[in-house]
Amino acid sequence: MTFDAIGVAGTGLTVHRKWLDAISDNIANVNTVTGTDGEAFRARYVLAAAGEDGGVYVQGAAYGDAEGRLVHEPDHPLADADGYVRYPDIDMAAQMSQLILAQRGYQASAAVVDRAKDTYTAALQIGRN
Repeated sequence: MTFDAIGVAGTGLTVHRKWLDAISDNIANVNTVTGTDGEAFRARYVLAAAGEDGGVYVQGAAYGDAEGRLVHEPDHPLADADGYVRYPDIDMAAQMSQLILAQRGYQASAAVVDRAKDTYTAALQIGRN
């Protein structure tokens, strides 16, 4: 039972770490500019699914719109003839909310691993006495 708890919580740690990685990549690229002839940076979203063993696993990734948003910046070196450049369509507020959720999930999974480890250690101590 204890090893099951560690295994299930371990899958949660992995999914939340990958979620945090995706969010940090999205935030880091929120101001990445491209010309209007190219694609905007596409935000990455982690898709998770429940496993048969009670854990959770990364099923894949979904990506944001490559169209992004056009911004009029005629002085930008990548601006087209009409003065537009392409920015990613990333909502910073939504990313920050997702960041908090992913951090809390990671912390909860880590706490489960710690509690299960403590339980296993206590059981070993009882067995020795």
